[in-house]
Amino acid sequence: MNEETFNLSIRKFLKVVGVSSQREIEQAISKAMADGTIAGTEHLPVSVTLELPGVKLNVRFDGEIHLE
Repeated sequence: MNEETFNLSIRKFLKVVGVSSQREIEQAISKAMADGTIAGTEHLPVSVTLELPGVKLNVRFDGEIHLE
């Protein structure tokens, strides 16, 4: 295994995930605020599941997004 290639590949994947996830969350929050589903003062639970089937990895990360 080439460690440098491996690490660069992981970083590239995580960058895509981070940027794309942030955009999706921002759009969902904006829409929910616009249609009155949320007030904009909430603390919202959030989770992400990371799957890597080739090595049977399946792990969930939980957190909270604070709007105020």
